[in-house]
Order: sequence, then structure tokens, then C-alpha cells
Amino acid sequence: MDLSENRIPSHVKKIHMIAACGTGMGALACMLQDLGFQVTGSDHQVYPPMSDFLAGKGVHLWAGFSPSHLAPAPDLVIIGNAVTRDNVEARYVMENQIPYCSMPQALNHFVAKDKKIILVTGTHGKTTTSAIVAHLLQEAGLDPTFMIGGILQNFNSNYRLGNGEYIVIEGDEYDTAFFDKGPKFLHYTPHIIIINGIEFDHADIFRDLDHIKGAFKSLLTRTPSQATLLANGADPNLADVLKSATCPIEYFGEGAYHWSFTHTKVNSTNAGDRQTHIHINTPDGGTFDLRSPLMGRHNAMNTIAAVAALIKLGVSHDVVLSSMERFEGIKRRQEIRGIKQGITVMDDFAHHPTAVKETIAAVKPFYDKGRVIAVFEPRTNSSMRDIFQADYALAFDDADVVCIRKPSRLDKVPENQRLSTKKLVQDIQDRGKKAFYFKDTESILFFLKEHTQQGDLVLVMSNGGFDNIHQRLLELL
Repeated sequence: MDLSENRIPSHVKKIHMIAACGTGMGALACMLQDLGFQVTGSDHQVYPPMSDFLAGKGVHLWAGFSPSHLAPAPDLVIIGNAVTRDNVEARYVMENQIPYCSMPQALNHFVAKDKKIILVTGTHGKTTTSAIVAHLLQEAGLDPTFMIGGILQNFNSNYRLGNGEYIVIEGDEYDTAFFDKGPKFLHYTPHIIIINGIEFDHADIFRDLDHIKGAFKSLLTRTPSQATLLANGADPNLADVLKSATCPIEYFGEGAYHWSFTHTKVNSTNAGDRQTHIHINTPDGGTFDLRSPLMGRHNAMNTIAAVAALIKLGVSHDVVLSSMERFEGIKRRQEIRGIKQGITVMDDFAHHPTAVKETIAAVKPFYDKGRVIAVFEPRTNSSMRDIFQADYALAFDDADVVCIRKPSRLDKVPENQRLSTKKLVQDIQDRGKKAFYFKDTESILFFLKEHTQQGDLVLVMSNGGFDNIHQRLLELL
């Protein structure tokens, strides 16, 4: 493959983006437009709310792909990682030697190049940790820039252009583009790097856990020695990876670490309060308590990582404490979509077995007046594979009722590698749980309408839209 035009020219005014409507690409399009560039985009599917949002920013969008979208030729084309080498626009770019780059290349060059990068990585917790860091920086008056893989409720956005010296980037280990199969996070040079932990994921990209470890080792070998690494001290998978670090490491977690929490407790006497109390020990021997609106041990870990980063940057304990109470969370992370007839409907992005297990365990103490009904749709390339067949069976132990939907996109997985949702339901039943298999969303809605009762929490977990099940259920109730 000819990579000679994989570059960003010194003078750029007009930029075209192929696959512009994804979460990251859409945010970058808005950033570039706000910076004064003339931005156009195309995508296979162009529909609200992203299409309306981009149009409102002045980004011209085309539905579908065509070489005509590149005439006259732009100064630069940004190619999203959802684009294949067979895309007609991508082929036209290559054949006509138009300068092109990937999304992380563009973000690094146009937005992050003069800023100190706080890079948040790891299999779980990236979005939440990044969001907390961005919120605390803003509350501290440091006017941050950020690009994060979820909508921050405090900003009603997943991106921001600030005038301060810091930028928060959610560092994705997924591949960059069809012309660059390395992880996206290798394009950034961090000032502070957070690693929440590593597990096997993205089975369509990585062969095994060692393959993922290799990606993180590459990141650490490129991280400058003057950076600071904040790492999950309780993760055994990180031990080997951290040997590649040349910068100082500070550990966080439960137990005897530089940054630790000795206990967490929830205010379960008032479920509407949803406050988690976290007692934190700092490296200098100090201690303090903070209150967080986020539920669960995993979110306490995310919070400690973010708090450690802020204090390393010189933000005072008092600012961190008061600011954390005003954190409003992220859409699709423990987001309450509504309460009807005393039944709470919650949306969460959890899809990896560990995330599913932690999420259920996190919300359970807050909804002890009723049942936790876990509704799960396997939808990612990894979750639809049988590699997690046994792990998923163990992930629902804290739920009272489990509803599993047959994956709607199984055609994306080879037949001999597919997760069996019927077997999963049987395995959960064998563990003494009430579990049910559903072939479609409509049958789940009918079941929930008939069987939910006052005090129940319906916890919907999927990384997709799940046929708008949340709103439809609320309307039924």
C-alpha cells in the first residue's frame, strides 16, 4: 500500500471526512469547523441526531459515498476506521494522491499538538474516568479541551475546545484505519497516562490477551520518561505490561497502593440519593472523603484515578471534593431514562462480561426495595462470539431476573464462533437464577410489561440502540 500521501500538508483549509457521522469523527468534524476549517463529510447512513448536529455546525454532509464528493479535491481527507480500502471515496483518494490521514492523526495535529495530553486507557472505565477528569479540570478553572467516547451530562457534548493547557483524550486500543492497523492511542504523547486495567476484548482485532498486552507495551515504550503513569494496582494483567514503562508509576486501587480507597458505602436508605461515599488515602499520607453520584466499586476506581490525576496537576483537595458532587455523569452509563409506576428504567453501555457483572453489582444496593431485572443484548464483535460463553454465565449472579436477547447481527460472526444465547440462558438457570431467552425486542417488552412491579429496576445493557427499548418500555408502563 502506498502511504506516501498519508500526511497532513502545511497549509490546509478544506477538509473532507469519510464516515463523518461516527461519535469520534463527528466530534472531530465539529472541532475542525470551530477552528475555522471548511469541513465536509459523507457517510453510509446520515440521520439525526448526528446529521442535524453537524449541519447546525455548518458541516455539509452527503448520504452515501461518491468520488464526486471529492471534486474539487480538498486539501486533506480524514478517513475513519469504519472505512474499508474498497470504499469508493477512499480508492479515489489513493488513486489521485490526495493527502489523507486518520482520525487520531488529525486530532493530534490540529487540536492536541500544543497541549498537555491526559490520556485515559484500559479495557474498562475509559469514558467515565475521562469524563470525571474533564469535569474536574473545568470546575478548577483550567478550561480544558476534551474528546471522549460518551456524552458528558455537564457539557451535553462529547468534545470541547478550551483555551487551557490540558486536553483529555479517551485512548482507544482499537485499530486506527485500514492503512494503519496500530491502536489509536499510539498517536498521542501523554503528559499523564491512566491505565484502568486490561482484559481480552475486541476479538475481531486482537488474537488473544498477549496481543492486547503488546499494544499497551508499545504505548508505554513511546511514553516520555517525564510523564506520569497512573495504573490499576490490582490488575494482574498489567504487571507484565508495566515493565515496559520508562516513566514513574503510581498505583491506585483498594489496598496498599499510592492512591487507595479503604472502603466505599452507599446511602441505600434513600435510593433517589444515589450517593457513594469514598474514603481516599493519598501518597503523602493524607486522607479525605468525597461523595460521588456514581454507583459501584468500579466507579470508585474510576474516580480515584481521575482524582489522582487532578491532584498531580496541583488542583486542591477542596476543589476536587466540591466538584465531584456536581458531576452529572455520562449518557448511557447508569443513566436513568425514566421512572413509571415505581419502576426505574436504566440504560448502560456494559457489554463485556466484567462490565456486565460490575454494573449489576453496582446498582443492586441502591434498588434493594425491588428486583434488579437485567436485560442484555450481545452486540459487539466480541460479545457475539463464543469466547465469552462461560464468562457471561457468571456475570448475572447479582441480578434477580435475566432477559437475554438473541443477537441481531450474528451474520457478522463466523457460524462456528457464535455465542449461543439459548445455552447462556440455560447456564444462568443452572446457577439458580430466573433467566429467559427472547428472539426479538418486542417479546422482551411484552414480558417486562406483564412482569415488572413497583420498586423494580430494569437495567438495559447494550452498546447499541436496542430498538429504542428504553423509551418504548416507559411508554408501555
